[in-house]
Amino acid sequence: MKKIFVYTNIVTYIYIRMNSSDSRYRECLYFSANVLARKIEKLAGATWKRVDLSPSHAYLLMIVLEEPGVQPGTLSDELQLTPSTITRLIEKLEEKNFVVRTVTGKITNLYPTPKAKKLLPELRKCVHQFQEEYTKILGREESTRLVNNIHKLANKLP
Repeated sequence: MKKIFVYTNIVTYIYIRMNSSDSRYRECLYFSANVLARKIEKLAGATWKRVDLSPSHAYLLMIVLEEPGVQPGTLSDELQLTPSTITRLIEKLEEKNFVVRTVTGKITNLYPTPKAKKLLPELRKCVHQFQEEYTKILGREESTRLVNNIHKLANKLP
């Protein structure tokens, strides 16, 4: 546990910052997975801040850049997100003028704009920087093992 002392004019408060492994819910998969997800989201968000995109927007945009004409269903499968979430992400990228949606009958295709194409090198740098950051914290072997185990376990769950 990490104790943080805060001094005020009247009273001294002690805030105790607990490690997740000290929590009463440490054996709960839901709690543990969400603690990890929040910490990873914070680290990733800081990385992609320089391109003014969330990690989810950035990964979706990179797929559109690498596969012009990609369909939302493919994005949903690839990113493991619901179709409604994909739609919201696409709408935001359209607002920022990064993607264009074309509709022919029931088929929707997504294409990158020139503005998005200019951003691709910076997006790739963000991916690399994010991987470097968490690898520096966790170590290369642990990072690789963690990612592989997460995929293995996620594939077992419905």
